[in-house]
Amino acid sequence: MPLVYLTRVEKFNAAHKLWVESWTEEENFDFFGKCANKNWHGHNYTLYVTVKGDPDPKIGFFYDAKKLGKLIREVITDRLDHSNLNLDIEFIPKGTMPTTENMAVLIWNELEPHLTGCRLHCVKLQETDSIYAEYFGEQ
Repeated sequence: MPLVYLTRVEKFNAAHKLWVESWTEEENFDFFGKCANKNWHGHNYTLYVTVKGDPDPKIGFFYDAKKLGKLIREVITDRLDHSNLNLDIEFIPKGTMPTTENMAVLIWNELEPHLTGCRLHCVKLQETDSIYAEYFGEQ
């Protein structure tokens, strides 16, 4: 059977602040710009989760896309939506900078154990129209 990739897209809104405690305020603003805003700032994130598998010859797919969407919402986006990524999310270790890059890895680690009948291929997290990060489970 051919290997097929299926992507489900979900959205969430969340706030965060990028800040290195050991740096001065000037250093933080020089490096992170508006992302270092002391009162946080928010993004309308788009999450792309791609799984892979062999389609069942009888039903034509390897994983129900509606089931995948429900799983992503329950495990990830319902928890992240309208949260403060620096303070509210238990699967983000304290002190971890909630960058798009780190969030893609953390989302993978949180979601992957819940998938059965397919393999996680990619987590793509889009923060803005011009910035996204992809993680393929590589260490």
